[in-house]
Amino acid sequence: MKRKKSFLKKITLLFVLFLIIYVGHTFATNDAVKLQGFGIIKQEEHHIASDKYGWKLMIVNRDNYIPDDYEIDLMELSNGQKIESRIYPYLQEMFDDARNAGVYPFVRDGYRTAEEQQQILDDKINAYRSEGYTKHMAEETAMEWVALPGTSEHQLGLAVDINADTSKCSRDDVYNWLLDNSYKYGFIQRYPSGKTSITGVANEPWHYRYVGKEAAEEIHQSGLCLEEYVENLR
Repeated sequence: MKRKKSFLKKITLLFVLFLIIYVGHTFATNDAVKLQGFGIIKQEEHHIASDKYGWKLMIVNRDNYIPDDYEIDLMELSNGQKIESRIYPYLQEMFDDARNAGVYPFVRDGYRTAEEQQQILDDKINAYRSEGYTKHMAEETAMEWVALPGTSEHQLGLAVDINADTSKCSRDDVYNWLLDNSYKYGFIQRYPSGKTSITGVANEPWHYRYVGKEAAEEIHQSGLCLEEYVENLR
């Protein structure tokens, strides 16, 4: 009888130990997925970006992922950045006219791979964590500035982050000129102030997206963001 009780006690202890290990592993795994797998989690609920209104007006954001079979014809700029080849003539014309007007823009960031986008997001999260943010707050704040892989316009090759050659002019000179003139070449400031609740991205005065001259002029005149403009086309 004593041996039987001892045996049952051992079985019970082993079961409890197994349960503790299993639960601990499950929580650890889930925590890792939440920290590193934004894209995987989001993809369970996401939509695929549509080219219903043409490639120029394809909306890519948190809710609309780039199609897996999306093809890009890239070309390399003189500084090594890459863009979709179809927007190059308009970008070059815009930059030429800007320089003739005394402002000197350059493309600081163009096309990115999904891996590059993930690294930028990870770096942003880590930067906020180092400032004392909780894990959740660091992730949420970082995602106001950095898109999830698969939801970044940089992966389309249609978006460029533009900076100034500060040895010749100020950033404000470049950003003010772009606000007044970019639509003439088919570009819009993609994430303007006052539209964060719609675009999901905080104001980025450096981020410009090619949408074509007709759409760019209508967006410039109306004050709409791209999401609002496309919604009005339906």
